Amino acid sequence: MRVTAENSPAPASPTGALESLLERVALGDQGAFESLYTAVAGSVLGLVRRVVRDPAQSEEVAQEVLIEVWRQAARFDAAQGSAMAWIMTMAHRRAIDRVRSAQAAADREHTAGLRDHSPAFDEVTEQVERRLEREQVRRCLGQLTELQHESVTLAYYRGYTYRETAEVLGVALGTVKTRLRDGLIRLRDCLGVTS
Repeated sequence: MRVTAENSPAPASPTGALESLLERVALGDQGAFESLYTAVAGSVLGLVRRVVRDPAQSEEVAQEVLIEVWRQAARFDAAQGSAMAWIMTMAHRRAIDRVRSAQAAADREHTAGLRDHSPAFDEVTEQVERRLEREQVRRCLGQLTELQHESVTLAYYRGYTYRETAEVLGVALGTVKTRLRDGLIRLRDCLGVTS
């Protein structure tokens, strides 16, 4: 029988009767467990609902508590307190554990959400920035000497090797390297790049 608000039984029986029922439950007496269940399920559910607040989870926790009572009945010690206090302590601990578990799960989800959050990509801004960068590079290329401009264009925009650039321009390899180095230095200064 599942504990729900609709079928939660009346308040518990006299205290001595609960201890007697728990002793019989410890021996595996299912009839005694049914009587104990009927006597305490409403109180257990009420306590759990006050702590957990969610009705469905409260019913689930109350069910877990009563199963734990069945399994742990042999651990009950009347010298330590009443049967009802023992059961309600179990219920309170289990309810607190559920609340903490739910909070920890929510915290993990929140943390994961923050970690996975990436700012929205603004395509228009990205295009404008690329266009401005291209314009700045073109302006800086225009400030190079004609020989530097040709060397940089062949080597970096057309993908020629130094040797191929030298052959196309009809100059020595060392000359191409010098032109490229000087051209790149001027480009770096014009673009404001620090090395």
